[in-house]
Amino acid sequence: MMRSLIVAATMLLSLVGVASAHRLDEYLQATLITVEKDHVQLSMRLIPGVAVASTIITNIDSNSNGRFSPAEQQAYAERVLRDLSLSVDGHRLIPKLLSVTSPQPSDLRDGLGEIHIEFTAVLPPGSANRRITLENHTQFLRAAYLVNALAPTDPDIRILSQTRNEQQSSYQLDYVQSGIAPPQPSHGWLSAVAAGNLFQLGMHHIAEGTDHLLFLLVLLLPAPLLVYGSRWSGVATMRGSLLRILKIVTAFTIGHSITLALAALGFVHVPSRPIEVLIAVSILVSAIHALRPCFPGKEAWIAAFFGLIHGLAFAATLNQLGLARWDRIAGILSFNLGIETMQLVVVAATMPSLILMSRSRAYPALRVTGALFAGLASIGWITERLFNLHTPVNLVLDTLAHHAVWIAAGLFLISLASWLDVNTQNQAASFPASSTT
Repeated sequence: MMRSLIVAATMLLSLVGVASAHRLDEYLQATLITVEKDHVQLSMRLIPGVAVASTIITNIDSNSNGRFSPAEQQAYAERVLRDLSLSVDGHRLIPKLLSVTSPQPSDLRDGLGEIHIEFTAVLPPGSANRRITLENHTQFLRAAYLVNALAPTDPDIRILSQTRNEQQSSYQLDYVQSGIAPPQPSHGWLSAVAAGNLFQLGMHHIAEGTDHLLFLLVLLLPAPLLVYGSRWSGVATMRGSLLRILKIVTAFTIGHSITLALAALGFVHVPSRPIEVLIAVSILVSAIHALRPCFPGKEAWIAAFFGLIHGLAFAATLNQLGLARWDRIAGILSFNLGIETMQLVVVAATMPSLILMSRSRAYPALRVTGALFAGLASIGWITERLFNLHTPVNLVLDTLAHHAVWIAAGLFLISLASWLDVNTQNQAASFPASSTT
């Protein structure tokens, strides 16, 4: 036990000794990994240099009040976790945030403090020989990485090797765990537990895929409206609005399901970079259409076409899991059902508000504001994905996504009030006419 503690302390010092002085222009992300029988726990120490601290402070302090609230710290920690890819034996793990502590902005600005994030992930059953892979995909231009494993306290777990790339942004830990029962023979199909995990992964992926959801929501903005000439003018019937929304959502589902299946089964392979750029372009196209009708009545076809592109991005996540061919077929179904479930939840939460508000004079302002916001976000993403330039678009959208429930509830209350106001005005306008008969 004492030997393990000494080794652990030595590793810890090797991680942070380089940061004992004031760092200048790097953002050090030092990670310690602890492996247990049924879970892996990771501890991250984020230490911004004094030259880059102001950028980190801006990313955390979303309301710019000069202090880090617990909600702001948690939101930032969750963004850090979304930049990580954690897997065991090729199967993706979903990290769960345990805690986050951070000094106040003045300490970070002086190079005196560090952000400490603890998170864990459940390890599924596996063989005795295992490999944990950690990849850090942060977009911060001057990030520096250090990764190490603590000596296991469990005598049944023995570290075999640690492998890192030059930057240590990619790390592999091979270990052996004794006392593991031999794996059950595979029958060529996913277990119910694995299918449930993939269903949750699909929901998690679309919930965090703000670009996918933004494309669909902005394309639905003009769905309750009619076109006269070259402008959005007039309101469709309630039935007509619902049918148009149903067609758009269904077309998008069919489109991304086709390419998700083809790419996940290995029939189609497209580099991720152009796909990510085209997804941003799809948002820009839908934003322009929401401002001025470009393809009225053909929204479903546009949703299906761009859905093909979004499906390729969905497949990239599924391909990281290393599923066997037959497992992949069931995996595609479970993963896609998770995507569709979360997509329907988002649509069901927002569409009643849009339909109600479309009957009021406030809707043009909402439509134009939403379209302009989506257009600016898409331009930011295109810039990032084409030229590797940092923009605040992810920070803004992550902040909004963190308050999505309150935003949806507020939008519904505003839309309901607007709809009631219109009905009251209509009844008042018709009352004098009826009283004179």
